[in-house]
Amino acid sequence: MKSLVIYYSVGGNTRAVAEKIADRLSADILEIKTVKNYPDDYDVLVSLGKKEVESGYLPQLRPVSVDYEKYECVVIGTPVWWYTFAPAVHTFLTQNAEGLKGKKVYPFATNGGWLGHTPSDFRRALKKCTVGQVLSVKFDGDKQITPNLAIDDWIGEMGE
Repeated sequence: MKSLVIYYSVGGNTRAVAEKIADRLSADILEIKTVKNYPDDYDVLVSLGKKEVESGYLPQLRPVSVDYEKYECVVIGTPVWWYTFAPAVHTFLTQNAEGLKGKKVYPFATNGGWLGHTPSDFRRALKKCTVGQVLSVKFDGDKQITPNLAIDDWIGEMGE
């Protein structure tokens, strides 16, 4: 099964998990990048992220080209921003809904302790896809709390 891992990461946690998953699946990997970079200051980022999520803001993304026909399975990773996926992932899902149509999609979300409504938001955004269980990968700062075995188990469920 040919797989693609797509992710968005600001601080590197989601990138690290995406790379682990891509390695284990021998998958291609694609990073979602915004045109404008977010601030490095965590408090400023949190405040800005809250405003963006609450307003439904869709940041402009750097162009990417994906031939979805090559992939049976797509993994999408995001940090949790105010109880949902990051606005950049929202933009990506909005712009790529047609390409993802009919695909098996397995989302994962990095977080500090709670997914919020991220799983239902993924199902709503990917309503034309078969959406697997959303994997929650918890972090304390940059230290991964969720064991790698939980990620491996989640990957193992993809073929079922």
